Amino acid sequence: MIRHAACLGALVALPLAGQAPVRLTLDEAIARGRSQGVVAAVARTTAAVADRRIAQRRADLLPSVTVGGSWSRRTLNLDEFGIPFASGVTDPFSLWNVQVRGSQTLFDASAWTRFRAARDSAVAGGADARAVGELAAAQAGLAYLRALSARETVRAREADSAVAASLQEQARALVAAGVSPAIDATRSEVQFATVLTQLEVARNQEGRARLDLARALDLPAATALELADGLDIAGGEPVTDPAAAVSFALAHRAELQAERGRSRVAAQALRAIRFEYLPSLALGGQYVQSGRTLGTLSGSWLVQLGVTIPVLDGLRRPARQQEQALRLEAQRLREHDVEQQVTTDVRQALLDRSSAEHQVELAGVRLALAERELAQASERFAAGVTGTLETTNAQGGLIAARDGLIQARVNAAVARVSLRRALGVLDQPQ
Repeated sequence: MIRHAACLGALVALPLAGQAPVRLTLDEAIARGRSQGVVAAVARTTAAVADRRIAQRRADLLPSVTVGGSWSRRTLNLDEFGIPFASGVTDPFSLWNVQVRGSQTLFDASAWTRFRAARDSAVAGGADARAVGELAAAQAGLAYLRALSARETVRAREADSAVAASLQEQARALVAAGVSPAIDATRSEVQFATVLTQLEVARNQEGRARLDLARALDLPAATALELADGLDIAGGEPVTDPAAAVSFALAHRAELQAERGRSRVAAQALRAIRFEYLPSLALGGQYVQSGRTLGTLSGSWLVQLGVTIPVLDGLRRPARQQEQALRLEAQRLREHDVEQQVTTDVRQALLDRSSAEHQVELAGVRLALAERELAQASERFAAGVTGTLETTNAQGGLIAARDGLIQARVNAAVARVSLRRALGVLDQPQ
């Protein structure tokens, strides 16, 4: 049976034997999840779209120049002009026209405010992209920790199988010597088969966890991954005091920066509508070359300074102003909600980290006691005081204790990653 378990392990390792493994730390997995994640890439593209809108708004403030030309063949009815000495319809004639027109906005408070709003919108889009990138990074980090947990579970089941094999050999020897009944050997064989089944399940879970990690990192599914870190990962948090941590997170969380940017955009949009009541000033001009043939073109020019004063637009502007004021109010409520969420995230992450560290300590004590219980049960079984029922129960307790310690260490590592995410410093290496 031991050889059978070893063969199963070799079969699991075969697909990965032909390629060099990719060595990854937790920080590298987090960084790759941010840079290679599909969702994060889409968010960065969306932020780039917002950047392009700045140029569109800037165009309202920059000079505009157009060049045009035309050729026409026509006649004129001179009677419609009412000229006493000219009447009738002219003979057909050609007309050439080449012109250059230009304009420049000198003052438009509304257009300038919309340009500033576009810049704030781009800043908010960049913050959104960072927030999505942090989420993708956190998901990659959690996938890494799940793979670590699966690896530790496989090692624990391998240790359990070694213990079960030792107890099986001990039971067989005592039965052969006539010290113990045959049922003790049968119980030990059942326990050994149970542990081998658990080992196979653990190896399957490790393989699936590694596939999930490769997917989170946008790597080919057949990539062999070498996990360089263990579950005992340092915290690396810049602050741990609850009040200081909340203040730090409020200044660094990308989600909150995005909401604040959107609030500025909404406020700028409201100001832009208000500035529409102000006059706007523009300078324009044109230069025209015209004539009946290309060789007889003559030039004329025009320069004008125009002032536009809004008077009445059917009360559409006040309605837009009221609508935008309500949008601004709703956006500020969303910003406040995100602030509250950030505060809650930080305090919950601090509580989870503290609790997880205590759970690791308690799980370590439980494991030590379970190992002592199994050792004492084995001694009593060897002395013929008790049967394999006691060693089987003790080994079950040891398996549960090992699983409990692994889960506690995983929870502690997840809590540390979650705290870094809550503080907005997930991109900073530990």
